[in-house]
Amino acid sequence: MIQGIDTRRPPSGPGCVECERDGSWWFHLRRCTECGHVGCCDDSLGQHASAHAEESGHRFIQSYEPGEDWFWDYRTAQMVDGPELAPPRSHPAEQTVPGPRERVPADWQDQLLRARSERAGRSG
Repeated sequence: MIQGIDTRRPPSGPGCVECERDGSWWFHLRRCTECGHVGCCDDSLGQHASAHAEESGHRFIQSYEPGEDWFWDYRTAQMVDGPELAPPRSHPAEQTVPGPRERVPADWQDQLLRARSERAGRSG
């Protein structure tokens, strides 16, 4: 077993833990390979997957999108190879992207672009 990857740990659920708690929405989902936490990607408003990695020290994630199986190492900021994780390996295929459908605002693309622009302004 690779330290930081638990192949037996199931995902925390079909959506971002924090977005679900807060009644928010996400763009894409990522799954922590150590504890199963499902968080939203860095293009989402909440960026909960990377926040979880920073707070917990859990360095690896896998995409939680249907048809994607890539892994990312936050420590090295590189793609890595990883083993098959416990099912399910993605959110339900019928779940919308972004999602969940009932909470996605009509101007979701504008919101993501504004947020990306604001983050770029803070880091530059």
